[in-house]
Amino acid sequence: MLAGTGLLLDCVRVSPDRVHAFFGAGVKVAGFAPDARSGCALPLDLRDVSGAALVTVQASDAVHLARADGSILTLEPTLAEPAFLAGRNCLLGFRMTETVAQTVEWLTYHARHHAATGAVIINRLPDDGFRADLAAALADMDMRVVFFDCAVPLGKPDLGPEDHVYLAPDAPGKDRMEPPVPNPWRAPLGEALIYEVVKWRFLQDARAVLTLDIPDFLAPKPAGAPSAFDLCASAKSGAIFLAGTRIYPWRVRNNTAPRIPDHICAAFDVTKPMVRWGVAPQKAGLSNTWRMLRVAYTNPDPTRAVPFFRAMAIKIPGRTASELAPKTSLVEQASLIAMAEGVFDHKPVRAPVSKIKPAPKAAERGGRTAIVTTMKNEGPFILEWLAYHRAIGVDDFLIYTNDCTDGTDTMLDLLQAKGIVQHRINPFTPGGDLKPQHAALQAAESEPVMQNCGWGICMDVDEFINIKIGNGTLPDLYKAMGEANMISLTWRLFGNDDVHDYEDRFITEQFTACAPEVIRKPHQAWGFKTLFRNIDMYKKLGVHRPKGLVPDLWDQVKWLNGSGRPLPRSMFRNGWRSTLDTYGYDWVQLNHYAVRSAQSFLVKRDRGRVNHVDRDQGLNYWFRMNHNIDQDDSIQRMIPALREQMDILLADPDIRAAHNHSVACHRAKITDLMQTENYQNFYAELTGPRMQALCRMQQHFGSAVFSAGPAVIPEDLHQRDLPADFFFTVDHKGEAEH
Repeated sequence: MLAGTGLLLDCVRVSPDRVHAFFGAGVKVAGFAPDARSGCALPLDLRDVSGAALVTVQASDAVHLARADGSILTLEPTLAEPAFLAGRNCLLGFRMTETVAQTVEWLTYHARHHAATGAVIINRLPDDGFRADLAAALADMDMRVVFFDCAVPLGKPDLGPEDHVYLAPDAPGKDRMEPPVPNPWRAPLGEALIYEVVKWRFLQDARAVLTLDIPDFLAPKPAGAPSAFDLCASAKSGAIFLAGTRIYPWRVRNNTAPRIPDHICAAFDVTKPMVRWGVAPQKAGLSNTWRMLRVAYTNPDPTRAVPFFRAMAIKIPGRTASELAPKTSLVEQASLIAMAEGVFDHKPVRAPVSKIKPAPKAAERGGRTAIVTTMKNEGPFILEWLAYHRAIGVDDFLIYTNDCTDGTDTMLDLLQAKGIVQHRINPFTPGGDLKPQHAALQAAESEPVMQNCGWGICMDVDEFINIKIGNGTLPDLYKAMGEANMISLTWRLFGNDDVHDYEDRFITEQFTACAPEVIRKPHQAWGFKTLFRNIDMYKKLGVHRPKGLVPDLWDQVKWLNGSGRPLPRSMFRNGWRSTLDTYGYDWVQLNHYAVRSAQSFLVKRDRGRVNHVDRDQGLNYWFRMNHNIDQDDSIQRMIPALREQMDILLADPDIRAAHNHSVACHRAKITDLMQTENYQNFYAELTGPRMQALCRMQQHFGSAVFSAGPAVIPEDLHQRDLPADFFFTVDHKGEAEH
């Protein structure tokens, strides 16, 4: 560290009269005088490189740099040593905590199979005897290695160790981890000019250079194909891209350090490669700056990138594969197994082999369709929901309830006795680990109705499957799906349509105002529920989709969106909402009547939420979910079939009496709530002109507004004449849950 200047990484004499001075991050080129001064070196180039200063001067002896403030900085340059690696194919990588054995395996593999003959290893940590042990291990190997110790930390000063699981790109559960304390010795690289240091000091005359760290290794080279070094030399610009994939062991044998050939798995849903580069220094031009991800001004062909792998158990030692990446994403790669066994003569621990449960060839012969749901005080709305879904072809209903006071439990017990539903008390325990809906789904997994169904879905009583093809029934949907085994039903949010009073009428008939099809905010607007074949590709039920993908069956997932288009593999493990690329409503959508009438919403707010028991369903929820911008009455073609099924249910006097009791309880609850000042004020706000207008203006608001709630919106905004492209947002921390 130079007083008043900042960090000096190195000062290298590259010719008798030319010197490069490499400064650390934060040192500005503006701090140096651009013109010659008496007694000072002549500046030839002042270059900003990734926030650091590279200063090139003409000087034949000691270097005196003129600073902009009038002071003079005196430097003693080190002579460049390009001859040691001249004409060689060199690896350039960083060493953190990798062992001598791992380093030797890295060097040996690339020497034998990719014609590497040299290497520069930048040691990020002070030498702990590694240099001597490595030299002894390489004594009989025709490989020239420069082991470059760093006397100063090269990492970003505000980040923790790069070899900590928190910084592992694919590690699960980061939201539950404590971030590691900053450690610039081990943090991700912050001093990008170190690449220029080693170029000018050691590698300017190398035949070709590949930037690969010790956990990185090139994919096997096909017989007779040119090496990556050859490709650098033959590339028009002298540079190539390297495209990396993170790979993992299924398991490393006890009491052994991980090796390259232990790594036989990759995450099937990570498709974006890591980018590194290779270069023929003289052909590319030494004046073109070496950066972390590219060589400046070389423009390699991205379609001809050379593949490499990063062995993550070597990169981040002491962790199991499940700590580094979700086990549900890890799939064996045949090429890696062949490499482990054929190139390294190693027997890695293999992943278990799973089998998909046999299923009929065509989806329309998939068997019964079952819905699992949770309810609380939904009595007035149960029969319409049941009648509608019976009309479109649902066979079985498994319904969990807890703490109902409006006759919901009694009605469902009655419906179970008559063979129409299966009713269970939710095993949810207040204060337990599971929320009500998750507790119900866990219990449902052992129920015969879900174990034996052909198709299943988890959905709520305010959601209606709206099939737009064929005659609007599930058999028509399944027929269109062919061999597909999952389909996402993207929500279409239906608002209250300025209906204030509760009526005992069909929800599907009363409410046609809704969100437009293309609505990316709030993020809940494009949530989906998933119809899935019951064929054991996933281990458990989930609220939005099955969870716990059996990883080696990922290629058996044939998942469509609501327009019949395949979903990308990135959705297979955790996706729960559609995007601009994945939404679709042409075949099927899920009509989501989240608010219903204003009076019914009072009851909904009073009862709480089935999956978020600690959150109030107040004005913020109403604003997020009550969309009245567009109109959609496509579901109403099914009302005759709905009415036919409803009449069958109501023809039973016991069922009719139970329904009437729940309707009476609902109305009584509305009356009771409206007698309190709190709910009177809340109802007045819901039905007032401001909220009615705002619920037709959601396209104008950013996601932070939906998280913060309508209170952050200017009071008179709904009265203004806004242009179509008007947009309003705020600064807000946190996000509304779905």
